[in-house]
Amino acid sequence: MQLKKILYPNVLILLILSVLRFSGVDPVLQSGEDDTQNLTKYHQAQRSIVTNYFNEPDLNEMYRSSIRYMVKAIKDSTLGIDGTPIDTTFQGVEISSIRDSFTNFEKAYLYVSNNSPDENMSKLTEAAIRGMFSTLDPHSIYIEPEDNEQIQEEFAGKFQGIGVQFQIIEDTITVITAISGGPSEQLGIRSGDRIIQIEDTSSVGFTNEMVLRRLRGEKGSEVNVTIKRPNVKDPINYSIIRDDIPLYTVDASYMLDEQTGYIKINRFAATTHDEFISASENLKEKGMKRLVLDLRGNPGGYLSQAIAIAEEFFPRGTELVSTKSKHSRFNGEYFSRKDGDYKDKPVIVLVDEGAASASEIVSGAIQDHDRGLIVGKRTFGKGLVQQQYELIDKSSVRVTISRYYTPSGRLIQKPFVEGGEEYAYEIFRRDDAMDDASEFINHIPDSLKYTTDAGRTVYGGGGIVPDYIVPRDTTTSAYVFNYAIRQRASFDYVRTFLDENGDNFRNKWEDDFQNFRENFEWEESQVEGLKSLLLERGMVISDTVETPNFRQDSLFVPTGHFEDVSWLLEGRMKAELARQIWGMEYFYPIVNDIFDTTLDKAMTLWDAVARLEAIANGKADVSALGNINQQ
Repeated sequence: MQLKKILYPNVLILLILSVLRFSGVDPVLQSGEDDTQNLTKYHQAQRSIVTNYFNEPDLNEMYRSSIRYMVKAIKDSTLGIDGTPIDTTFQGVEISSIRDSFTNFEKAYLYVSNNSPDENMSKLTEAAIRGMFSTLDPHSIYIEPEDNEQIQEEFAGKFQGIGVQFQIIEDTITVITAISGGPSEQLGIRSGDRIIQIEDTSSVGFTNEMVLRRLRGEKGSEVNVTIKRPNVKDPINYSIIRDDIPLYTVDASYMLDEQTGYIKINRFAATTHDEFISASENLKEKGMKRLVLDLRGNPGGYLSQAIAIAEEFFPRGTELVSTKSKHSRFNGEYFSRKDGDYKDKPVIVLVDEGAASASEIVSGAIQDHDRGLIVGKRTFGKGLVQQQYELIDKSSVRVTISRYYTPSGRLIQKPFVEGGEEYAYEIFRRDDAMDDASEFINHIPDSLKYTTDAGRTVYGGGGIVPDYIVPRDTTTSAYVFNYAIRQRASFDYVRTFLDENGDNFRNKWEDDFQNFRENFEWEESQVEGLKSLLLERGMVISDTVETPNFRQDSLFVPTGHFEDVSWLLEGRMKAELARQIWGMEYFYPIVNDIFDTTLDKAMTLWDAVARLEAIANGKADVSALGNINQQ
């Protein structure tokens, strides 16, 4: 997915609207400023589809769906519909051009505005635009102004503020971590601090949105906050100068052993390649000779960043991906422009059903060129590229402009029913990774079978099928673990633990994370404390149940079950402790150590990586790779 901000000049759009009016479209009344903006917005959204969509859009269906959605959103139940411009039988209405569509929508819009003056016409326009986009693929969407700013920040890789991660706990803003290098961390603000006042206003009872509005602001501006620190009698006042705060896309980078580096990327934003190179240089200094690249749960992002990451694994001139569209300006072939830093290093890429789009571009290129081993579960299956266009009111529309193809020619887009929920929820039906992959491969027609450079068979039409499939671990019941997360029990226990023991804990562990990682264990009394908290929040230990089950909001578990699975909760709390003391980057080493069976399996596959390299270099036949899943 490529996100690229393109602005239609508002003056040009207004000029178009004027031309439409002078061409025989007579408004029922003279539109006010809001009406002009709403109508302009509808036209912009419509035009962004017609001039950019990768397929031929159905103008007639786009218009009809927009009216249906608008009518459904009307609150005035007395408003007449039959025989009016909002009649959803559409008798005598045939749309064959943008002009036809806009003319009829304007009539519908002004009919509602005239006859139901209390209707929120901006909301009805948004509903109409959503209806228009419901006729397209699932990745072409409308984005509200409030969400647009946050999305832009996420993909820009930064925002401007004071640099804290927080949660509202019992109506109070609680600092979870101060972002490393940010203005708050530099002043000494730390995990557990409660922000009780912002400027001259008590912040107790603030919502998340209110906190963001007060703490974020222009770089260089000042905000005054008052903090209550656990075990410190008097409140502490800080004057914080806002700055650029990075939104990191590399969640973690560390050494798995003396020669294996690990890098986890959570999305592909503007800063991803720079972060990846920085992490790589650090790992090389620690002796990295091979890499595990973790793309699990990575939904994608900028196409350009996916290409930049992919080319690090290949020599100059290697094909990485191609795009094809109805519009020739969106067609392209992309090749590595340099010799990548990792072109000679063994690599394993971890994927799952949450890895999509840009993640599939990277893993697809590596698989098609036999460059490394893909390990995990079948990926999401998103082979479409989007571009984002800003509308007059700072909302945006994201329009699919092309399909992308891996170097072997694969389109990995899975089938979709336009506007259907089945598409989004399909991944939740993949209960067993091995069965899912087998069923997928067994139903693949020959037309969707492709070969890698070395002659291995790979598949299109539904994501990347890994070279080595790792099923989900079902040997341990996760009921109590998931219940603790849902009830915030493990988080709250850690927060209370640090409130009461934070100074002692920091004195012992803060300067030696590796010692903490290897040797810290919760005491038995502390595990019992968590158990008591869970009992307070609805867990019930019963002699009458044999397996865990939910009854309304309570979780019933058999006697002794908590003790059997407490290691899961202890591991989660240890990871949460690491996050709150050292930051998110230190959360993943703990999680991976305790829970990650896929990573454990990947670390046993380096011999298979070596065999694949020999095949790719012509030193062995493809049969030498064997059935990796039966090692």
